[in-house]
Amino acid sequence: MASSGLAYPDRFYAAAAYAGFGAGGATSSSAISRFQNDVALLLYGLYQQATVGPCNVPKPRAWNPVEQSKWTSWHGLGSMPSAEAMRLFVKILEEEDPGWYSRVPEFNPEPVVDIEMHKPKEDPKVILASTNGTSIPEPKTISENGSSVETQDKVVILEGLSAVSVHEEWTPLSVNGQRPKPRYEHGATVVQDKMYIFGGNHNGRYLSDLQALDLKSLTWSKIDAKFQAGSTDSSKSAQVSSCAGHSLISWGNKFFSVAGHTKDPSENITVKEFDPHTCTWSIVKTYGKPPVSRGGQSVTLVGTTLVLFGGEDAKRCLLNDLHILDLETMTWDDVDAIGTPPPRSDHAAACHADRYLLIFGGGSHATCFNDLHVLDLQTMEWSRPKQQGLAPSPRAGHAGATVGENWYIVGGGNNKSGVSETLVLNMSTLTWSVVSSVEGRVPLASEGMTLVHSNYNGDDYLISFGGYNGRYSNEVFALKLTLKSDLQSKTKEHASDGTSSVLEPEVELSHDGKIREIAMDSADSDLKKDDANELLVALKAEKEELEAALNREQVQTIQLKEEIAEAEARNAELTKELQTVRGQLAAEQSRCFKLEVDVAELRQKLQSMDALEREVELLRRQKAASEQAALEAKQRQSSSGMWGWLVGTPPDKSES
Repeated sequence: MASSGLAYPDRFYAAAAYAGFGAGGATSSSAISRFQNDVALLLYGLYQQATVGPCNVPKPRAWNPVEQSKWTSWHGLGSMPSAEAMRLFVKILEEEDPGWYSRVPEFNPEPVVDIEMHKPKEDPKVILASTNGTSIPEPKTISENGSSVETQDKVVILEGLSAVSVHEEWTPLSVNGQRPKPRYEHGATVVQDKMYIFGGNHNGRYLSDLQALDLKSLTWSKIDAKFQAGSTDSSKSAQVSSCAGHSLISWGNKFFSVAGHTKDPSENITVKEFDPHTCTWSIVKTYGKPPVSRGGQSVTLVGTTLVLFGGEDAKRCLLNDLHILDLETMTWDDVDAIGTPPPRSDHAAACHADRYLLIFGGGSHATCFNDLHVLDLQTMEWSRPKQQGLAPSPRAGHAGATVGENWYIVGGGNNKSGVSETLVLNMSTLTWSVVSSVEGRVPLASEGMTLVHSNYNGDDYLISFGGYNGRYSNEVFALKLTLKSDLQSKTKEHASDGTSSVLEPEVELSHDGKIREIAMDSADSDLKKDDANELLVALKAEKEELEAALNREQVQTIQLKEEIAEAEARNAELTKELQTVRGQLAAEQSRCFKLEVDVAELRQKLQSMDALEREVELLRRQKAASEQAALEAKQRQSSSGMWGWLVGTPPDKSES
């Protein structure tokens, strides 16, 4: 069976034999001598973990730096399962020597350790079956905290992102299904081994489609999403509004789409939520004062909040305002920070240690930046720290993704051409370095592309999609990150006890495959036992002081956590109170509106009464005038009758 097709655990034993951990021969000895010292120690620890199990031997007491280094490497792996140690051993070997498969002959597994050390007794749970005098590894079970981990022979099938074998070099992915339309200024995020692509810009037209790339099968599919206009409205087959320059942020098993340019922009930012389980978009109801509508901003997840900075509004005016959305209460907060950076859009942002917001690059209408600004989210103060390493070139429209303490920056442009190198910033030391570089006009040197991080089968990958560099792209590229540095940092964390950090001498592998000491000071080599004891006593005293200081810090941390919990409880109560007051205010506003309507009706009635009074007064006057005229007429008639009597004219009979 060819070594490249071996299944575990045979694949592991083949790799171990190639690295010099098998039945020692000339080929194995020359192979192991090519590794760096730290790599050799890592491989040794992983081999011991895979074949023997967790380290249960005491730390060597003799002043032997070689034995101490080997013990530290093994002990630092803790209770790592045997199967995982096998896989990590092979992965590190592939990083150091990718072509080791082709140099391994037909393999007969002989798991023999050729590095001398204090060895534990034979583990009865590790079973080796002998056939024709050749030792053949069978499936084994290693006890682990009362449980068991069984390793079986499995066929290794490279699927999905596992097909990317080269580390820290961009590889175009061969995908299945119908590719999305080429675009840039879209949004991308990863939820449950799927990369979702939403919206974007193609030939000046905003897009509204939602696409998903299954990272296991590398198959594209278009999501027929429904749109739920409100909590009382029923879901209906419709699309959300087209947009570009927005941000997609994963939150649990869902993701948000925040801001973005639209054909008919609204006054304020809109937050949309997509549920992959129901394939439904919905508008998120937020409280507080939302930011003005914009695109090209950065939105960063910090704990349970979204931090929004900068961008370009609907009138293409650059912004540098800062807003925070609390995802638990869905309330916007407008933040006034000290020393705000200049306005910009199409920049990149990242969060370090849940406290510091980093802003890199971006541009104005005619200028691209390469500056780095850091916001302390506790003091709300901006600063421009001193950077180390390679000075990055100015750029805008680049993409970024964080993996641990590393912030990777890809693509972007400077108004002349695309940026070809992929950078990484160590956010703890603020040191820049180049990961890889591409040549020519390729999609990786584009503006408006997206970059996401995915952990697949224990490996970290960066995945890019889309962009524009004179033409629109819909290609997918992946970069497999190296594993060695992360594993070494974890090993150091596990091995940080009071005596293991006394001294870590430099060691190397000789040509006969043995680990030997190469760098020891003459003073250290002449140390007497009494001096070593005094040093040990001093270190123990220092350890006790550090433990006391650590206990004080832990007590203070507990107190701070209690204060934070109390503050959060008060905040929750105040939020409920605020919602109650808002409800009361809405009721009062409704009552005031009704009262205003009643007052208006009464005013109309009052005006009608005034008109009636005037009419009544007019009628009274007319009545009085009529009565006066009748009286006068009666008087005249009376006087004419008396005079007629006197002159002999008889009165009218009708009047009598």
